[in-house]
Order: sequence, then structure tokens, then C-alpha cells
Amino acid sequence: MADHVYKHIRLTGSSTVSIEEAIQNAIDRAEDSVENLRWFEVKDTRGHIEEGTVKHWQVTIEVGFTLKETVG
Repeated sequence: MADHVYKHIRLTGSSTVSIEEAIQNAIDRAEDSVENLRWFEVKDTRGHIEEGTVKHWQVTIEVGFTLKETVG
């Protein structure tokens, strides 16, 4: 197994449905432009309340991805 080097980025996803969907929305969007996504860690969770009901979720995640191997 080769040694890997990871880069980390922070993303904030949002959803009117759930925390899980907010996370998936962030990952789906990142996957359009970042290769080799490997893991995520939830850093912060927030929500918007209207009339006593949660109407919107925001979840900030840190995502790790492997950098491309260079041929030496």
C-alpha cells in the first residue's frame, strides 16, 4: 500500500430536510470539482427556526482527499 498525503477543505452544506442531506449536498457539490474524496468530519451544525419548527439545516464539514501521486 502506498503512502498517502491528504489535503483538507471545509464545506458547509444546507438542506430543508435533514442534517444527513445537508452533508450529502456538500459532498455531492465538492465531488464535481475535487477528486479522491476519502472522509469527512462534522465540525458545526446550525439550523434556522420559524414558529418553533426547524426549517433549514446547515452543516460544516471538513473533507479529506488524497493528492495525486507523482511519478518520480
